[in-house]
Amino acid sequence: MTATAERPTPTPGSPRAVVRLGDRVFSLATVISGSLILAVLVAVAAFLVVQSLPALFATKGQIPNQATSFWSYVGPLVFGTVWAAILALIIATPLSLGIALFISHYAPRRIAAVLGYIIDLLAAVPSVVFGLWGVLVLAPFIQPFYNTLVDKLGWIPLFAGPVSGTGKTILTAAIVLAVMCLPIMTAVMREIFLQAPVLHEEAALALGATRFEMIQMAVLPFARSGIVSAVMLGLGRALGETLAIAIVLSPATVINVFLLTSQNPNTIAANIALQFNEAQGVGLNTLIASGLILFVITLLVNMAARFVVNRRKAFSGAN
Repeated sequence: MTATAERPTPTPGSPRAVVRLGDRVFSLATVISGSLILAVLVAVAAFLVVQSLPALFATKGQIPNQATSFWSYVGPLVFGTVWAAILALIIATPLSLGIALFISHYAPRRIAAVLGYIIDLLAAVPSVVFGLWGVLVLAPFIQPFYNTLVDKLGWIPLFAGPVSGTGKTILTAAIVLAVMCLPIMTAVMREIFLQAPVLHEEAALALGATRFEMIQMAVLPFARSGIVSAVMLGLGRALGETLAIAIVLSPATVINVFLLTSQNPNTIAANIALQFNEAQGVGLNTLIASGLILFVITLLVNMAARFVVNRRKAFSGAN
């Protein structure tokens, strides 16, 4: 009896492969969606660049706030935006890290579920509510503490006086921003910590490590790139926040690092929100140009985050 040769199974790349209609529709939809995102991004960038040209070439007298040029106008705003975001991250990062570790590795299951729900609920609170809380509750409450800081640490430039009588300072704004960044940062870190390999954790405990040492050896190295991603997401939230900063902060066109005085640098987003209704002509183009600067800053932050995450991926333990 002659052996019958088996018919080779068609592969997806062969001419005889059958491609289903659903696969074609899904593939086309993904290509269109990805292209649409890039098209929108390019359209936004083109709009900002075109509308910013009059401000970039404006002369003295056309720029608001009696600035000599656009760059002298936007310089304090860039400093205030970055300074407020950095302060917020300094406050929010250790809090988010601690809360995420407590929920994922320390708290009982029921308590962890309740805490996770409360943290996620903070993300649904509108920014105007955070701003009102900051100006009506936090600022009056923390203002006496500012007086103590100046009395005890006034020799440090960051805590130099005179203290703002209303409590509406860049430090108050940073605390509000930190509270607003907590939900997304904590949620991302918590999910990353929960994905740490259980075998690695059990092996560390079996070798005699304490729970804290186990977290140091098995959890944090695995979650390093995820922590960086969470911090960068929080930074993006802090850079673009508008209403809360506009309500809490008493802004001025200055560049200083004093945390407790009434002379505080403004942010780009808050300045646009406060000045947009009254802006006309070149003044309106100046606000749009400052928005372009914020767009570029956010893009650079995202690129830096992607670079850091890709560099640390090989050492995260996720591969």
